[in-house]
Amino acid sequence: MKPKGWLQSANVAIEGILYAARTQKHMRWHLLMALVVIIAGLLLDVSAVEFIALSFAVILVMATEMLNTAVEVTVDMIAEGYHPMAKIAKDVAAGAVFLVSFGAVIIGYLVLYPHVKDIVYSGIMFLETAPEHLTVIALVVVVITVVIVKTRFGKGTPLHGGMPSGHAAVSFSIWMAVVLLTENPLVALITFVLAAMTSHSRLLLGIHSLWEVVAGGILGALITLLIFQLF
Repeated sequence: MKPKGWLQSANVAIEGILYAARTQKHMRWHLLMALVVIIAGLLLDVSAVEFIALSFAVILVMATEMLNTAVEVTVDMIAEGYHPMAKIAKDVAAGAVFLVSFGAVIIGYLVLYPHVKDIVYSGIMFLETAPEHLTVIALVVVVITVVIVKTRFGKGTPLHGGMPSGHAAVSFSIWMAVVLLTENPLVALITFVLAAMTSHSRLLLGIHSLWEVVAGGILGALITLLIFQLF
């Protein structure tokens, strides 16, 4: 039934948007990315022309995704079972979404990269003048890495047991940070003893094997060393 008046037309159009958002996973991702891009454009204080380019790219991607959904629904309604021509119609519509999305990524990169680059560069310069912040960053990276590795091996929990030992990883991460920050052999030795005692306690409690403790210590020390060397 054809809508009567602009109000009914608007309601029908909104229903179409909501249907696409409810039924199409890609549409939900497009909406999320649109929100991220728009907020980033506002926070980064892009120019009016740049903001128009971002907005146009976002709208074009979502409109193309909705057209792709319309094609899919129409083809499913007409075609009974598998048909090679139906496949072609769907593939071409999906290809259009891919091309528009690729173009939107390029536009987003060209607009946002110069602004993001300045922020990242300022952050790196700040870290170089404040190395103690690298310790916190290293510890966070170590903990995240331990959780990921434990998930891969499927043993223990993020905070108890499994490969590798999280306590050993954190202990030796702190030891490595102390070594790099103080450059004092005595302090480094004392910290190493504390890290070793903490790691050894995991063996005594039967929570970890020797290999899990050693792997955790090596992982924590190497990640911390790498982060300090990179920054």
